[in-house]
Amino acid sequence: MKLFAPLLLAAALAAGSSASFAADEPAAAPAPVAAAAPAPAVVAAKPAKPAKPDLVKGEAAYTARACAACHNADGNSAIAANPKLAQQHPEYLLKQLQDFKSGKRKSAIMKPMASALSDDDMRNVAWFLASKKIKPGFAKDKATVALGEQIYRGGISDRRQIAACAGCHSPNGAGTPSQYPRLGGQSAEYTSAQLVQFRDGERLNSVPMHDIAAMLNDREIKAVADYIAGLR
Repeated sequence: MKLFAPLLLAAALAAGSSASFAADEPAAAPAPVAAAAPAPAVVAAKPAKPAKPDLVKGEAAYTARACAACHNADGNSAIAANPKLAQQHPEYLLKQLQDFKSGKRKSAIMKPMASALSDDDMRNVAWFLASKKIKPGFAKDKATVALGEQIYRGGISDRRQIAACAGCHSPNGAGTPSQYPRLGGQSAEYTSAQLVQFRDGERLNSVPMHDIAAMLNDREIKAVADYIAGLR
């Protein structure tokens, strides 16, 4: 029994020593957490550029839709109630077709015609018509030509809201590309009808034209429309 006592003591000391060393050892480092992968950058898709106008396709679409029945084959309508479209700014023509299609500009005739055209068709037709030369017109009423010239070139001084038409549509009626349509040479009947529609709220796709036309009486509208017909 005495023999085993030292052995038991030695064993106890050895176990205690081992536990002491184990406690003194540093704890194992936690496994590193993998960093989250960065989210992929979102690149906004660039809007597709419209196709370059094709005049050949424009003429084909214009012919297929029988547009010439009202506006003539070269866009120079022989019917005074229908507009001349030749040499008009293509951006303006395109916008009018879009407005007819959407219903922003009302026309029981033009709505179905424009609705049958795709965006490319409308663009092609607009540039095709713009490539044609307008035939000049003439003022017919000598009694009102002076009044028409005054309104077109100087506005009406005692009604400041009526500015000179030439300020937007240019002195010779050629208009401003991408902004204001060509007026020179347009039939007086058509121009007069559009001014009345703007004035009476029947045509709603131009706020500035509504505001100006709302200040004009019938005589002034006829006078300026007749004067515009002779511009070139």
